Amino acid sequence: MRTITEIIIHCTATRLDAICTVESIRHYHKSLGWHDIGYHYVIYPDGSVHSGRPVEDVGAHCPGHNAHSIGIAYVGGLDADGHAADTRTEAQCLALLQLVRDLMEEYPITSIHGHNEFSNRACPCFDVQQWCKEVGL
Repeated sequence: MRTITEIIIHCTATRLDAICTVESIRHYHKSLGWHDIGYHYVIYPDGSVHSGRPVEDVGAHCPGHNAHSIGIAYVGGLDADGHAADTRTEAQCLALLQLVRDLMEEYPITSIHGHNEFSNRACPCFDVQQWCKEVGL
């Protein structure tokens, strides 16, 4: 088993009304030449948490950090006009918090980040460090 010390949070860069599932993301990522979906977990607007790539496998979601991280994406990140925005539903916020807490109990997590901390992207369209403070992580 690999050593997991980071959680990196993403958005799918889709509108909430878009049909975006683990399978559709997997299909897109495979079209890029990847062997599987890049994320380990995907949180749908209704708050349901779906497994993507097995946690035992190195993800493909944040170059330079994949080997020791778990990638979580929430469906959303674009407003109705297609602009980057924090579109997390209340159910997604609650599910994300519970998933992060569960992962912190299971793995020696030392840091939680937004993808935008490592790339020139808006993803996940909210300030993960501020969120961690607000929710007591």
